[in-house]
Amino acid sequence: MNKKQKNRADELLTLKDRLNEELFAKLKEKKRELEQQEQRRKEEEEARRREEQRKREQQKTFEELLNESNLDWRNFK
Repeated sequence: MNKKQKNRADELLTLKDRLNEELFAKLKEKKRELEQQEQRRKEEEEARRREEQRKREQQKTFEELLNESNLDWRNFK
């Protein structure tokens, strides 16, 4: 085999083909763990934002609530 044919054969091999099965399994497991950690982080961030929003709603003054209200006294004359 000359150099070109060897390079072409190497290009056809994938990373999975070059790694042994045990190492490939470890990498897949690590990927799965990282994805789970990312999902947990997103869920925690969303829960934190919801809690902050709830606390902000509780801390609103009467004036802020009144300004947000779409009620108009003219409708109730």
